[in-house]
Amino acid sequence: MEAPQGPRVGLYVTCLVDLFRPSIGWAAVKLLEDAGCTVEVPPQTCCGQPAYNSGDRALAKELARPVIEAFAPYDYVVVPSGSCAGMLAKHYPALLADDPGFAAEARAFGAKVYELSDFLVTILKVTHIDAEFPHRVTYHDACSGLRELGIAAQPRKLLGSVRGLDLVEMQDHTRCCGFGGTFAVKYGEVSAAIVEEKAEAAEASGAPVLLAGDLGCLMNIAGRLARRGSTIEVRHFAEVLAGMTGTPAICASKT
Repeated sequence: MEAPQGPRVGLYVTCLVDLFRPSIGWAAVKLLEDAGCTVEVPPQTCCGQPAYNSGDRALAKELARPVIEAFAPYDYVVVPSGSCAGMLAKHYPALLADDPGFAAEARAFGAKVYELSDFLVTILKVTHIDAEFPHRVTYHDACSGLRELGIAAQPRKLLGSVRGLDLVEMQDHTRCCGFGGTFAVKYGEVSAAIVEEKAEAAEASGAPVLLAGDLGCLMNIAGRLARRGSTIEVRHFAEVLAGMTGTPAICASKT
């Protein structure tokens, strides 16, 4: 008798992971396959979030339709980013609600989209990760994941099973890092002031490692820490859970 197969998962890699940190994508694949999933990465485009946040609904719809079609064959769509997962799960159904050719498809699509840690904990019921990371870490709660999807306890539950890992919360860990996608471009001075406070809180925690679940936030915080001369190592939680911390930490130019 053949063993039952796990769910067929389409991994939505995200633009930032694809372009700047592919190791997060590989870590997500490992975690999902270790949990019994069949994982595929179909051809994909930007989720349309920058256009959507800038008010260009027409372009956002144009980008959303092929994403929905590409992931139609899969049982679930898993995303290693709360912001992109929020766009797919929450905004696609509303964005295409008046589109007779995609309204129903968008609703069905949104219902099967999960952020990575939420999928592992809520759907696959993963309670333990066989990994070791003997370091003190602090955790930043990215805005979209926290506020749109309720992502908070899930990554902490998984990290709590990692041997040697000591999680200490920084002050105001749920406060925005100032990135916000196009917000950081439109309101650079405000964004810089917000991330400065986040960097100070990370340093005050005393943890040599900062983790989060959204690469946009991680790059923003890493950039500010680098410009402050900080030695804090910045990583996506999936890299720690998958035991894939051999790659250099996320950093940005100090100029």
